[in-house]
Amino acid sequence: MDEKYFPEQIEEKWQKRWAEAGAFEAHEDDPRPKFYALEMLPYPSGFLHMGHVRNYAIGDALAWYKRLRGFNVLHPIGWDSFGQPAEQAAIKRGIQPRDWTEENIKHMKGQMQRLGVSYDWRREIAAHRPDYYKWDQWFFLKMFERGLAYKRRSAVNWCPKEETVLSNEQSSGGICWRCGTPVVKKEIEQWFLRTTKYAEELVEQIKEIEDGWPEKVLKRQRDWVGRSEGAYIDFAVRQHDEKVRVFTTRIDTIFGATAIVLAAEHPLLPKLLAGSSLKNEVMEFAEKVKAARAIKTEDAAEEEEKLGMNTGQLAVNPFNGELLPIWVANYVLMDYGSGAVMSVPAHDQRDFDFARKYTLPIRQVIAAIVHGQQGESVDVTPGSDQSMDMKEAFIADGMLVNSGEWSGKLSADAMREMAEYAAEKKFGGGAVTYRIRDWGISRQRFWGAPIPIVYCGNCGTVSVPETDLPVLLPENAEFTGTGESPLKSVPEFVNTTCPKCGGPATRETDTMDTFVDSSWYFFRYTDPHNEAMPFDPAIAAMWTPVDQYIGGDSHAVMHLIYTRFWNKVMRDLGLVKTNEPVKRLLTQGMVTNRVEGTNDWKAMSKSLGNGVDPDEMISAYGADATRMFVLFAAPPENELRWSETGIEGAVRFLRRVWTMVYRWRDPLKQQGTPGAKLEFSDDARALRRKTHQTIARVTDDFEKLDLNTNVAALMELSNALAEFNVDPASASPADVFAAREAIEALVVMLAPFSPHVAEEMWEGLGHEGGLLQPVEVWPVADPELARKEELEIPVQVNGKLRSRVIVPPDISEADLRATALADSKVRSFIDGHEIVKVVVVPQRLVNVVVK
Repeated sequence: MDEKYFPEQIEEKWQKRWAEAGAFEAHEDDPRPKFYALEMLPYPSGFLHMGHVRNYAIGDALAWYKRLRGFNVLHPIGWDSFGQPAEQAAIKRGIQPRDWTEENIKHMKGQMQRLGVSYDWRREIAAHRPDYYKWDQWFFLKMFERGLAYKRRSAVNWCPKEETVLSNEQSSGGICWRCGTPVVKKEIEQWFLRTTKYAEELVEQIKEIEDGWPEKVLKRQRDWVGRSEGAYIDFAVRQHDEKVRVFTTRIDTIFGATAIVLAAEHPLLPKLLAGSSLKNEVMEFAEKVKAARAIKTEDAAEEEEKLGMNTGQLAVNPFNGELLPIWVANYVLMDYGSGAVMSVPAHDQRDFDFARKYTLPIRQVIAAIVHGQQGESVDVTPGSDQSMDMKEAFIADGMLVNSGEWSGKLSADAMREMAEYAAEKKFGGGAVTYRIRDWGISRQRFWGAPIPIVYCGNCGTVSVPETDLPVLLPENAEFTGTGESPLKSVPEFVNTTCPKCGGPATRETDTMDTFVDSSWYFFRYTDPHNEAMPFDPAIAAMWTPVDQYIGGDSHAVMHLIYTRFWNKVMRDLGLVKTNEPVKRLLTQGMVTNRVEGTNDWKAMSKSLGNGVDPDEMISAYGADATRMFVLFAAPPENELRWSETGIEGAVRFLRRVWTMVYRWRDPLKQQGTPGAKLEFSDDARALRRKTHQTIARVTDDFEKLDLNTNVAALMELSNALAEFNVDPASASPADVFAAREAIEALVVMLAPFSPHVAEEMWEGLGHEGGLLQPVEVWPVADPELARKEELEIPVQVNGKLRSRVIVPPDISEADLRATALADSKVRSFIDGHEIVKVVVVPQRLVNVVVK
């Protein structure tokens, strides 16, 4: 150990030593308890930014902590390497996506290794390599066999800039998730995965992870799946054999229905209008609605003016026989419920706005319950049979009025009874619907996993046999940037033979959404070189579910919905036994930096010119200081504002610890285990108390991933060591013992944040073999030593601070009360006054209340 701290020299040394020793390799035959630490795999864009560094530093700190606690830690990494940016780069640069991607991986891997992130590189995977996407194709075939993968023509979300289909999740808010371009609707044939089959499980099984996932993420998952419990009702159409099925969550309002409203795309519409004089006019209106919807998102449609047209047809309310006009309107969507709604203007705001515009009746059938001195009563808007005086819809539950035999019943009771009545009379019944839609995975792009399907003139749609997997991407393709897949221009790929009849056939030329690759990758990490299966179920069962997953909040819906779905499919295939893939989830905050020439703080980005190259920070300050800063500067889940001054502070701290270790290293190495009982000075006892308090605090905070407070605790311990005013050369055995206990604990607890310098200092203290031993090296706090010897308790009189008393930490409430009342300062405020009560908060506060 040199006298001065040289980060570059130390970091190169330990990175080489770790690699040679296989220090971060996880083995299945290791008897220690397992821990699976995982960060979301990166897209190989060509460079790391500080957002990446923060993500990896959080995961690596946890991985180091668990190893030092005696766990067998699996900490892998790979590359989400299919996707549109590589294809765009190919078009722009005139190169093949494969070359661009491999070069980027090489560069980014080097950056990770310079950071010293403790990955088991033997398990590295890359989505664009055939040994990985072969299993994407295998999973597709398994889903196809089970009816979970299917092809149909539908209106899809289309990004005009990227020239490809987007899933609902990838176009949330009406913009492309990758480029931000407003999406449009387009009719196209594409492949879907039946995520709707697992809709109920995606909601119900949240209870298995709610203790480990952020509530904000779980809420978005629940909202996206959108479970709605209600009833369906079949409304017979007068003078037709047809029925219009409506789903409603408020069957208790059915006596207030004044119209049935269809989506413009409803398949019954042309049938209902057959022979009608209004047919042309209504269908022209419906086509205009569909055309407008093609360039509007659902969110935008929600805000637009409600427009509709009466079809001239009538439906029969099965509860009271009332005839209701059938309308078509732009605010009803075919994708939700049944594509038809019963319009209840008094109790739904959209219906209320629509009724006001077109002068439809507004009939109140739910009244608010008023609680008063005379008991409960109901409040009914004046003119409740034709409640045009209502200013807005009354949407709350209440008591039914004007509802036949159900009048006087509470909404909850009426909903249950009315659904039962509908089922008994065979015109409806209870039902559940979901907002989530099947996942469209077809992409009109080259750089993705080919869909393993061929089309035969004789046999139709045929699966590629498993023995013929992988269906390889060709080496070259012509990139035009148009809406058709470049694979269509590669005859040797397109033209093939039918696996069934041997006749001529053509391949599917769409490729899979890249979220397919990232839906199951952490299972492949457990068995990455398996050539016979995606992974061995027994090996995966040992490592999964993931114990801690770390990634950005932006994936709260897309990636996490998909991977939970994929896990359930794999469970049903017999590959895994768990319902959920991840026990605990941390969504770390973004790293932001000031945009040059402005006062705006934005997430680091090449386009904004506010990025910071980690290589430059490593060269200037070292990997350890860079890592420590991003962990110390803010809580992991919060935004981190970049500050190079902060890294300079981290360097100063590491130098200070280094100097302290160097100063004490010889006395600490020379002293063995003391043979006699040691007599500790007051200063030594204080240092030991601080040491064990810090061990307890850091350990507890690591379990909660409160990493920034951990660094603060280590700084406090280093300050306590600096204040331990003892000359190492002449220190007593007791002082040496206290110093060694503090210094060794500090070095070990520093390792998760700054591992290179910690390893060097540990070796400098005389320890061989490095910190990563197959035994627990992490220090253990002694609760007795960590206890404060004295407490300073504030004493208030009538809520105002009047004194402080010094007491032992285990003082009883009665003794604390007596001590406070006996204090001379307190007595000056209470003598001559009647004591009303004394409030004692153990170890915290005494408040004396006097008249």
